[in-house]
Amino acid sequence: MGNPILCDDAVGVRLASTIGEALQARDDVDVVAECSVGGLNLLDVIAGYDRLIVFDSIKTPGGVPATWYRFDSTSLRETMNLNNVHDINFATALELGRRMGIKLPAEADIHIFAVEVSDNLTFSTALSPALEEAFSEYAAEIQAEVEGLLGQPAREPYDASLAPPRNALAAEASGKRGSQPTT
Repeated sequence: MGNPILCDDAVGVRLASTIGEALQARDDVDVVAECSVGGLNLLDVIAGYDRLIVFDSIKTPGGVPATWYRFDSTSLRETMNLNNVHDINFATALELGRRMGIKLPAEADIHIFAVEVSDNLTFSTALSPALEEAFSEYAAEIQAEVEGLLGQPAREPYDASLAPPRNALAAEASGKRGSQPTT
């Protein structure tokens, strides 16, 4: 997820594209390399999947750019990009979708990889120097984590009589492996 013309906010889009290329031979993975929607519009993108892997940017107080974090949707909080007076945040959209009966991945099967950014407000198609210089390193680390996730079964299997199980990759934000951001 992210905006490809807002400097570091594009890191999720770039990760999805890079990691998606590496996974293109898998027929059980759908890659949405550019997902610039929020709120209820996200439900159209993620409905029907067993597992969701999101790449996004994150900006935390005192955060070190290019550090990446991994967490699941039980850890979601409001963010600048997914909450405004005209829309709802990602966690609220998920809850509303479930209450409406939309088949969504279990909370523990929504994996978010968020990369700490330094500039997500400047109009630019280039990442900041700190993120660009470290991109290959954190992209490889995140890709290894994603490949590990894809080797594990989803917690709530999709109804196979309706369609074969699928996984989705979407782009968003990133951070330090195995940790959760502190705000």
